[in-house]
Amino acid sequence: MAVRLGARLMAAIAATILLPVATVLTGTPAAADTRVDNPYIASERYVDPWWYASAVSEPGGAAVAIEPTGIWLDSVAHIEGTSSFPGLRAHLDEAVVQDSYGSAPLTIQIVLNDLPDRNCTHAVSNGDFSVTADGLNRYRTEYVDPIAEILADPAYQRLRIVAIVEPDFLPGLLLPAATSRCAAVQASGAYPTALRYAITRLHAIPNVYVYLDASHHGVVGHPDNFGRAADLLASIAGATGGQPSPVHGFTVNVAGYGALVEPYFNTHMGLPVKNSRWVAGNDYVDELSFAQAFRQRLIAAGFGPGIGMVIDTSRSGWGGPYRPVRTSTSTDVNRFVDESRTDRRHSVGNWCNQAGAGLGARPTATPASGIDAYAWIKPPGVSDGTSMNVPGPDGLQPDPMCDPTYVQGTVPSGALPYAPAAGQWFGQQFQELLANAYPPL
Repeated sequence: MAVRLGARLMAAIAATILLPVATVLTGTPAAADTRVDNPYIASERYVDPWWYASAVSEPGGAAVAIEPTGIWLDSVAHIEGTSSFPGLRAHLDEAVVQDSYGSAPLTIQIVLNDLPDRNCTHAVSNGDFSVTADGLNRYRTEYVDPIAEILADPAYQRLRIVAIVEPDFLPGLLLPAATSRCAAVQASGAYPTALRYAITRLHAIPNVYVYLDASHHGVVGHPDNFGRAADLLASIAGATGGQPSPVHGFTVNVAGYGALVEPYFNTHMGLPVKNSRWVAGNDYVDELSFAQAFRQRLIAAGFGPGIGMVIDTSRSGWGGPYRPVRTSTSTDVNRFVDESRTDRRHSVGNWCNQAGAGLGARPTATPASGIDAYAWIKPPGVSDGTSMNVPGPDGLQPDPMCDPTYVQGTVPSGALPYAPAAGQWFGQQFQELLANAYPPL
């Protein structure tokens, strides 16, 4: 699946500027593609020139700089663009330029991430909207509608646009209300209503493929959440009896650090692994086994058999000198698990700029049964949040989970120090991701 990078495009990427789309579009745009079963197959992949420029500026970064990454629309301002973030049209225009170098369609991944009180389980919610301040209506009119209008522009109808809808919203609905924001979210029904609007509006655009987020194994893999999550997603998407749904598939581990595969232990081993501190009763210990099993449960809940899963592997590698090379021989279950697991976080709930993480499996289509793609949805090297107790340049508030000195209960945050604000380039993290990549670079 080679990326078409002609001399002209390479010059544009190196300069981190757009090529004028008018110079490559003539006449009437090509007819829209009919949706295919898997938008990642038989297509080229959009290389974000801004991420490319950041990656190649780091020693060794050129080895991965042409990998496709997601375009995050995590504020209304990012739709049009800011001085720090190119807007949606800028990326789509660049995608049209890259698409012009060959006959196969080009797939571009965009991420919608601005639900009212998004990430309500976190100590800080940096979204634009709140359910207590007309957030649901504002989400529709100020956020989803402008995105949909841009995506529906005929200039972009040849692109395969993968729209990843609202990463990690499920914990706010499945778990007991951890904050007053979550209580308001759960009482209002705002999340399901907003999600139904977004997926319906986006699905109406013929070349958009909607992937609804399904969180990660650390939350949904628990037996108390597994079936409830599948039924909730089916309710949101209107999936019944295998009939067509506006949802094309599901994403897991978006912007997460969960290991793709744990090769040295699982929950079916002789020791009571499920009762260990790390596993804590979960039925799954990695993202691939979880995604494959959850896909079957989603089909049982009413989705058609053609749905596929996409796993974000951008930071799930956990290679480097601390990666285990064999199964532990300890007879103490906690030591057995800790010595066997490749995921070196202090807790599966830790999410911010995790120390020791590495680049994971490279983006590829159909890598395993039921899996549409491994994808780098979160651009590696882009900070999850500031480690300093100061607001970010766009008014983003710091989350304590990004503070390397923070301890939640008895569990350290595991965050790297000296991190910039969310969305900013974090060279130290990128260098560590390169060094700990698995498979190695």
